[in-house]
Amino acid sequence: MAQGRTSSASGVNAMPGWWMSHAGSHIISQQKAKPMTQAPESGNTTDNVASANDDTELKQSGTRFSELGLHQQLQDAISGIGFEYCTPIQAETLPYTLACHDLIGQAQTGTGKTAAFLITAIQTLLETPIPDKDRFASEPRVLALAPTRELAMQIAKDAEELCERTGHRVVSVVGGMNYDKQREVLREEIVDILVATPGRLIDFMGTQDVYLDQVDLLILDEADRMLDMGFIPDVKRIIRQCPPKDDRQTLLFSATFNQDVLNLASMWTHGAEFIEIEPQQKTAERVKQTVYLVSEDQKLPVLVNALKQPGVDKAIVFANRRDQCRDLEEDLKNQDVKAALMSGEIPQNKRLKTLDQFKSGDIQVLVATDVAGRGIHVEGVTHVFNYNLPDNAEDYVHRIGRTGRAGEHGISISFASEDDAFSLPSIETYISQKLTTTVPEENLLHPLEKPPIQRRRGRRRSSGGGGGPRSGNRGRQGGRSRSSGSR
Repeated sequence: MAQGRTSSASGVNAMPGWWMSHAGSHIISQQKAKPMTQAPESGNTTDNVASANDDTELKQSGTRFSELGLHQQLQDAISGIGFEYCTPIQAETLPYTLACHDLIGQAQTGTGKTAAFLITAIQTLLETPIPDKDRFASEPRVLALAPTRELAMQIAKDAEELCERTGHRVVSVVGGMNYDKQREVLREEIVDILVATPGRLIDFMGTQDVYLDQVDLLILDEADRMLDMGFIPDVKRIIRQCPPKDDRQTLLFSATFNQDVLNLASMWTHGAEFIEIEPQQKTAERVKQTVYLVSEDQKLPVLVNALKQPGVDKAIVFANRRDQCRDLEEDLKNQDVKAALMSGEIPQNKRLKTLDQFKSGDIQVLVATDVAGRGIHVEGVTHVFNYNLPDNAEDYVHRIGRTGRAGEHGISISFASEDDAFSLPSIETYISQKLTTTVPEENLLHPLEKPPIQRRRGRRRSSGGGGGPRSGNRGRQGGRSRSSGSR
């Protein structure tokens, strides 16, 4: 563990039931805290600290960063970005993480958890400096693991902004980017904060281009998603190369905590505090949610007509599978809608360019899978469309959470046909509210201006010769495999 910082016992009693279920962690907060009102997010930072513009409410309920005893360089960086008050997750977690406690945090995306752990990381580096002459390349002092490339890149971007005045080196290693360039940086540069996806980090560990024995602070973001995506074996390999858990500080964040995640948290943390910050409603209060009851044939006309309505400035359209997303992008472009695809099959450099075009307004609509959508943190998203209702109720919450951020209002429109309406009850149970269901307005049912694309289903399975339309690949999905999934 980094020297010069003292860790004190919690002294807070846990609720007995929670104590048993959380495997020895100290439960310090079980509140369903309502997020403080925030002003629109500043510049490039999307999941960080609260703005000070809504003075009345923030002064009544907020904690100032200046009250936390931060190093002056870090405080100057936070102030320079334009932030004064903590969000609830920051106010609850920072007193413990800055005191060197391990922490298990439950918070949704967009609550400020990224800045919570980055501020802790930078404070650690500032309080326990090591001269460059005593440092070696490829030995980070802070390691942040994230399940997706987009999330890792966003964390690195936020870290660079916070490190602008401190001079610390932030490096990201993710799949889909130039391997040799990343390798060169690891070999040649002193790395303070390394942000990585598990797979690419494993690659560099295997070639001995990165060593983790000097890690003072380990951060695991979106642990539930890493579990869902099958990354846990890789994460275990990575953690085994770090110092033992009682010789490092570990911060684990997750939007949800099932027993599997809690078991992992108990394995990887030491005497951790457990903090839960969650709205009373799992879905954003500022998002108007509507479900259109439609047939499959009505979905595309309703979507296109809705996208052409005034006020639909930036929209994300979610579908459950990659093949559906590919088709939707083609269909929207055919109807003169400025759309682009975001899925795991798109090269990373193209995805980053697409996100920049979306932010600037050159692209109106992103068509995304759930995995790719988790990495989209863009201010000003006015609408989210669920072309299909997700099979997992948690994914519904994550989808509509792309809009209605940072104090803004947003609109979520979901399509429920005969095939996917069965998902509605589980979603309503999960979010503890009844969704408004209705038929689309007449103007949304107008025929498309251009004939829709006619697809010959099964063409991608053709092996040449003799198959034709009688080859047996004329199932409901036109011969496309459901296993293509969203990943």
